[in-house]
Amino acid sequence: MATSSQNSKHIVHEALPSAEDLRFALIVSRWNSEITDRLFEGAHQILQQQQAKLIDRIDVPGSFELVYASRVAMEKKYDAVIAIGNIIRGETSHFDYVCQGVTNGIQQLNAMGTVPVIFCVLTDDTIEQSRARSGGSLGNKGEEAAVAAIEMAHL
Repeated sequence: MATSSQNSKHIVHEALPSAEDLRFALIVSRWNSEITDRLFEGAHQILQQQQAKLIDRIDVPGSFELVYASRVAMEKKYDAVIAIGNIIRGETSHFDYVCQGVTNGIQQLNAMGTVPVIFCVLTDDTIEQSRARSGGSLGNKGEEAAVAAIEMAHL
């Protein structure tokens, strides 16, 4: 979704459906909190602007834990869940395993669950790329995740 020609600045807020009767769980990784807090703020702002009934923040240690916490949140009568994380490539293959595990886990939750789980996990090579996608030059992917959550909750 991240390209230089399209970012969250293209969101037309007036065209979004209302979130007035909807409840959201935002599962936020504490790992790389500089980035995940900015993603949370972007998502939270959109949900508030669209008058969400309830917005709960649930913190977890890292991105790998997003899958379990999202599954638990699905059981608690939310209309949508947003999994917010940030994985930055390091010197080992750990990056690849965490990215694959989180991606596959959230995909499985969506395939088998009744509540949409929105993937808002940045998988970047550098902190600069993450900053650009969490409120920098490429917008805030948290805002885009909130838009997706609202739209999917209305299905």
